[in-house]
This record gives sequence, C-alpha cells and structure tokens, in this order.
Amino acid sequence: MDISRRSLLEIAALAVADVAGRQCLSAGEAPEGRPGHKVVLLISGGVRRAETFSAAGAVNIPHLANDLFPQALFYPHVHNDGVTGHFNSTSSILTGNWQRVDDWGKLAPTTPTLYELLRRHAGFPRHGVWFVSSNKALTNMIGASTAAGYGPGFGANVVFPKQLLINAVLNANWQGRRGSLADRTRMQAEIEAILERSNYEGLGWTTADGAAELDPQVRETVLQAVASLIHENAPATGDEFTFLVSAEVMRRFAPSLLVLSFSDVEVAHFGSYSLHLAGIRNLDRLAYQLWQQIQNNREYKDRTTLVILPEFGRDPDGSNTNGFFNHRANDPSTRDTWMLCLGAAVGRPQTIEQPVRHVDLCPTVAGLLECRVPEMTGQRIPEIRS
Repeated sequence: MDISRRSLLEIAALAVADVAGRQCLSAGEAPEGRPGHKVVLLISGGVRRAETFSAAGAVNIPHLANDLFPQALFYPHVHNDGVTGHFNSTSSILTGNWQRVDDWGKLAPTTPTLYELLRRHAGFPRHGVWFVSSNKALTNMIGASTAAGYGPGFGANVVFPKQLLINAVLNANWQGRRGSLADRTRMQAEIEAILERSNYEGLGWTTADGAAELDPQVRETVLQAVASLIHENAPATGDEFTFLVSAEVMRRFAPSLLVLSFSDVEVAHFGSYSLHLAGIRNLDRLAYQLWQQIQNNREYKDRTTLVILPEFGRDPDGSNTNGFFNHRANDPSTRDTWMLCLGAAVGRPQTIEQPVRHVDLCPTVAGLLECRVPEMTGQRIPEIRS
C-alpha cells in the first residue's frame, strides 16, 4: 500500500475520532453540537518573545504576525505567576487558580477545571468538551480535579493521539529490529493491541469502554497504513497529529470547548535551537490552519472565539540553565508571555497593553460560554466578550 505520511496521519485521526465517537454513543450522547458560542483554545509549549513577537522573531511566525494579528485582540503581556511547568501552567489556565501540584500529571488540579464547571453548572454534555494534547503529562487528570463535588464524572474527552499510534510504531520497530530491518509483523501486532485495548497509554485513562472497537474497515486501513510508515524518511510531528485529530473532532462533534496543547517547541530541552525554531514555525502554520478550519466549518464560523497563548516563555540567554533549553527561571523571559484572541468575542482588533494573567482565561472563557463560576483567583478579561 503506497501512502504518504500526511495521508497516514489523516487516516489515524479518523481512527482516533472513531474510538471517541463510540464512547460518546455508548454513554447515550448524540454527537450533535451545542448551540451558542464556541471557544477553541490553543496552548503552546514555551516560546520566548525574542523568537516570536519581536522585530527579530517575527520571521518565525509569519501567519501569526501577518495573517492573524491584524484581526485580533493582542495581549503582549500575559503573566504566568505560578509554577512554570507544563501540567501546573495548563491546569492554572483551565482552573483560574495557580496550581502547585506534581508536574507530571500524577496529581489532579486542586480546584475545578473549566470542563467540570461547564458540565456541572451549565449542563454541557461530555461530547461538548474536549482536550487534545501533544504532551503526555497533560492528559492524565487534566479533565477532572480533586475538588469536592466535582471529579472524573464531570471530566472531558481527553485524547493523546501521538501515543496511540506513533509511539507504538516506534516501540514495535525497536523491539522487533533484526539487523537494520524492523519486524513488520511485530509492528502491526503492537498497533493492533494499542487500538483494541482500553488502557490508554498505560496511564489508567481510557478513550473508550473496554468493549468498544474500531470499525473493522477503519482498523484494517490504519494497520495497512502503519505498515508503510517505515518507508517514510521524515517523521511526522506530534503537533501535526494533534491538529488533525482536533480537526476531525470539530467536524464530527462540533464541541463548544476544544482545547489543544502543542509541544513541538519543547524539543528545546534536547539543546537544538534550530529544531526549537522549527517547532515555532510549525505552531505558526498549524494555528493558521486551525483558524481556517473554524472559518470553513458552518458549526464554528462567526460564532467561535479562538485564543492562542504559550504556557510560559523560556529562560534568558546567559542564564545558568542554558537559556532556551529550559523554562524555570524567575525572569520576565520565562514568565511574561503573549496572547492572541480572534473571532466572535473580538469587538475590534487592538493591542491591549494592560497586563493580564493566565488564570484570567478560565473565568473569561466560562463567561463566553454562559457559565457562572465560583470564586477564583482569575478575573474576567474585559475586552473579550460575546
């Protein structure tokens, strides 16, 4: 079977959405969208202002700077005053309170997530709230907190697409290596096991009930496509796959809240500045494609707000943490980020110099989706209103 890398990812995205769809149906939920405002939130891993919204960095973000910025509310100063790690940062954004828990996803947020608030207080169905992530640490419990009266019963559909497929391929490839060749039989068996078992990536979270299976024709297509992946020289990125799965979720379920988490830029931890810049350019391209998806989907067009922001920046050059490698310094380079807001909640494009905080996003999004929230650290951002 001759299939391109892009085609493989598109087929895999269909398969992931198929599993999730069966879960919704098994729960008795119809996959139609909910009327009213919709919000798509794109959270990226750490990028510095120097490589993005600066005179020197604009070359890395041509779509953000030239296509999206002119029609957006732009916040050049968005503060992360909490723990500048992935799980804590994203949890703070989604709870409206600074979270200080284990940063590998082993401990849930201590206050309710936006998902829980929407489901408990505004009656949103599970198929109406989604989290699709390139970062494994964010998928374990991000949909539910330890707050009394909330928890997993009010969680979101959480998907970690690249682990479902690509890591399984790599696993089987290395385990089955004979000289310089992969054992394709082992590779296909590994993929088949991943697609059929309910324990999702060993984290104890399931994408579907144990009895749920892919449509046989879909599954066979995926298995054939995976067998051909070995012929591809350039590996696909996790963010590309996350985007494709998210686009398929939008087409099938039209959720009122969709959160994407990208992490290609975190290749910086391996010390490659050029690959880090490539991750920024990939973020730029996929963010623009996401906006195009919104404009071309009748369930989203003219009723959707898209918000794009990083979790944090990165450490400054000259620091004792090797600069762009990491994101733990208590420095403006790490803590002072930016945010773009486009679509239905934008009265007029403008730059807002007044600083806002990550925790201000949760009550703001809740307000757009007509959900009252309990008292929290964050406050609604006044310019973002439906």
